[in-house]
Amino acid sequence: MYFYFFAWKEGIHGKVLKQNWWAFIVLGAIGVAGFNGAFFVALQSSNPVTAALIVATTPISANILEAIINRRLPGLMRVIGMAISLLGVALVITNGELILGGVSQIVAGDIIIFMGSLGWSIYTVGTRIFVKDATPLATTSWTMLFGAIILVFIAIFVESPITALSSGTFESHLACLYIGIGGSTIAYLFWNMGVAIRGAGKTAVFFNFVPMFALIIQLMMGNIPSLPQMIGVVITIVGVLLGQGILSNVRFMNIDKNKN
Repeated sequence: MYFYFFAWKEGIHGKVLKQNWWAFIVLGAIGVAGFNGAFFVALQSSNPVTAALIVATTPISANILEAIINRRLPGLMRVIGMAISLLGVALVITNGELILGGVSQIVAGDIIIFMGSLGWSIYTVGTRIFVKDATPLATTSWTMLFGAIILVFIAIFVESPITALSSGTFESHLACLYIGIGGSTIAYLFWNMGVAIRGAGKTAVFFNFVPMFALIIQLMMGNIPSLPQMIGVVITIVGVLLGQGILSNVRFMNIDKNKN
């Protein structure tokens, strides 16, 4: 559906595809198939809030990865923010046992979602470095197309998608329809519209709301996290905001206002 919108909006240009086909395939495999596949596999054992917190560290890891590729050291505040956010994630994953000294057990889903988060970081940086002369809409459309094709082949060889579809309930089909349209097509479309209007940097800030929305939804469903996990959520969000310079900007804005 997203690709049809791209074809109608901008048209398919063979020159763009010919120039970037390898980048579209690789980035689609890592950032679309890899990230989405890891996310849904991880949720079978990982807590949704924990997964959202791990994903929330993606903007910082993407910035650090970009700094490494460009051979420039990341800022000190960015490194500190990353360390703080990782500490918060560790508190949530271990339910506070990291500080209390108890025996903690990290589920496989947490590791899988972290690998998927790294894949999204590579995708974010790769679209800026390896894709040439393509609009954000074209880049997203082509990478989503190749990523979807890869996911279809994986599903055919690993699972039995036809059998699963035929045996699924009406509610499960509605959920899949919502994920495909709302969680993928519309979400990606609104994201790219935000990038076009506000710019990539300002739009990326909203990525940090993922764990907060996940926590709110979990509370609405009656699943109350423990106190150490709540503290970990706050620490993670503060670390992410600090690493992106948002808290520093607010502090300096307050100083400037006091001077005036």
